[in-house]
Amino acid sequence: SQAGADGITISDVLDKQLGLKLEPQKTPGPVIVVDNVNQTPTPNPSGVATSLPPAPPPEFEVADIKPSLPGATPMGRIQNGRLDAQGLPLKNLIMIAWELNGDELLAGAPKWLDSARFDIVAKASTGGPGAQVDFDTLRLMVRALLVDRFKLATHMEDRPVTAYTLTAVKPKLQKAAPENRTRCKEGPALGTKDARDANPILSRLVTCQNMTMAQFAEQLQGLAPGYIHAPVLDGTGIDGAWDFVLNFSAVGLLQSGGIRPGDAGQSTGGAPATSDPNGALSLFDAINKQLGLKLETQKRPVPVLVIDHIEEKPTDN
Repeated sequence: SQAGADGITISDVLDKQLGLKLEPQKTPGPVIVVDNVNQTPTPNPSGVATSLPPAPPPEFEVADIKPSLPGATPMGRIQNGRLDAQGLPLKNLIMIAWELNGDELLAGAPKWLDSARFDIVAKASTGGPGAQVDFDTLRLMVRALLVDRFKLATHMEDRPVTAYTLTAVKPKLQKAAPENRTRCKEGPALGTKDARDANPILSRLVTCQNMTMAQFAEQLQGLAPGYIHAPVLDGTGIDGAWDFVLNFSAVGLLQSGGIRPGDAGQSTGGAPATSDPNGALSLFDAINKQLGLKLETQKRPVPVLVIDHIEEKPTDN
């Protein structure tokens, strides 16, 4: 496992202090075997929508909104059932609430949306001592707050935006063991060394097993949201399932090497960003060099959040 804050792994502790060694090995154990499963569920019974109406959206218990003072440093935090924001542009709050990773995914925004800044303190009812509100629920609460206080009205619509297609160049993939679980996870494979220990600037290590290229393309946006702002299509033409490892730098490390935050993943010519002089490696270069694949840009329709209406000033507290 990767070293923690003390700089030593549990394997090293056992070896150096107790003279014991952790060695991975295959042992028999009970497992659940899936004999058959349908990808699509059976239709809902008739009348179920009437019997089970959708629950009302979750809301903050209390919220205080006021215009920011001039020159306030933008900052925001959503955790522990609270939203604390200072000098935060209203546009940023909308992007957070709808998980929009790029400006192209928001349409119909009035010009003042970037400059309108607010201080917001909102608190959710946790439902009792020790209860926590998860981040996804908090995002829904932020949506409800924007609808209630700023009279925000939106709809989703497919519009052409710049998106990526995964293509094959000279694939470097290992045929998967079919008995392995299909997944991509952060960290090394069992029994292998963590490449991040030797080269910390390559801070992301994604190990995929028994993955088709279509599944990998579908997961890329979630695996690297700082790089990928829209769903990725599989254009490799590669069939079957594969095992592979992807080791690259977090997008913030590339930005420190000269790429502006708005340009992460793109160079001035519209091509994917390349490695930094500081040794950082972009997701795009890693996919090309380590997997023999390539992410190519193209315009295609993807779901975009369209603002139909929003008030410049919130209703009173």
